Amino acid sequence: MTETAKPTIPESDWSSLLHDNSRTGGQGVRAAHAPDRARWQIRVGSSIRSAPILRNGMLYVTSLAGILQACDVANGRQKWKFQAADQVHSTPSLWGNKVLFGCDDGKVYAVDCDSGTKVWEASSAAEVWTSPVVRNGVVFFGSADAHMYAVEAKTGRARWTQELGGRIYSTAFAAEKQLYVGCGDGKVYSLDISSGKILWSTPTGNGIDSSPAVVANILLIGSEDFFVYAMDVNSGVVRWKYETGLGIASSPAASGDLAFIGSKDGYLYALEIQTGRLRWKAQAGDVVTAPPVIGDGVVCIQAGGTFAFDIATGNVVWKAGLAGAVQSVPVLTGDVIYLASNDGEVYALE
Repeated sequence: MTETAKPTIPESDWSSLLHDNSRTGGQGVRAAHAPDRARWQIRVGSSIRSAPILRNGMLYVTSLAGILQACDVANGRQKWKFQAADQVHSTPSLWGNKVLFGCDDGKVYAVDCDSGTKVWEASSAAEVWTSPVVRNGVVFFGSADAHMYAVEAKTGRARWTQELGGRIYSTAFAAEKQLYVGCGDGKVYSLDISSGKILWSTPTGNGIDSSPAVVANILLIGSEDFFVYAMDVNSGVVRWKYETGLGIASSPAASGDLAFIGSKDGYLYALEIQTGRLRWKAQAGDVVTAPPVIGDGVVCIQAGGTFAFDIATGNVVWKAGLAGAVQSVPVLTGDVIYLASNDGEVYALE
């Protein structure tokens, strides 16, 4: 399943959390060798809890200072910055010439990619940590006010609002007719994408911050109850579940017949999508909360440093350590890896 929002994003761009809305994690992008030097390094002045995104040679980064910053990938120089009203935990996403991101002031902002000026804003009643997702010209986002929102991508005008059973820190997956999202009440919900009506909900044993991925007719998601779940996309029936050693805040990335997901037990798991059988697991750190990203023959994960594991065996291919803790998602371009750290540094490693 691929992103069908128009205008389309060039393949070389990295338009949202895990590369695009198909949650492949950048499948096929080269990154099979360890970076050995920094092309540049900049400080944005505040802790970064989100992942960068890439468009037309510009890297867009949000920070807890409430700033969205556009940086030239050639040298790291700031082109512009936009100041929001509160902290930003949301990973931005792209639609056409707009950067979309959520803010702790309860709003989602749309900012012009070239000028850094605000195009529109849409409001909820609590912080928005999720990444806005666009499908067919509509932006979907969840809020800690326990509501899902749908607004028009061009104008920010409201389409619909749907109340769920708890806070929403899970970034939704937008399929053609259904929207899937995890919720703080421990349930996975399927909503009608045009009306917001709840089609089904399936409970897990604890809250869900993990963002779902969909492969064919299977929805994959992690829960704080330690389990990875596979559910039927049409009915919500659990196909299988796999228990890890601790809660799961990481989101799955899928490639071929495998799904990859991290756990707070410090391991990265490779599970067969159809059966839930463990193909391999590999230790990546003390705690893993970031989503994995898939490159050409490797799966990368942030857990303190950056680790690349062989996609077939789980053996470590390379690792790169940085001074600051890194828990967000790396942007893989083949020649350069872009990373953002908790201490406010942004790196271009090659």
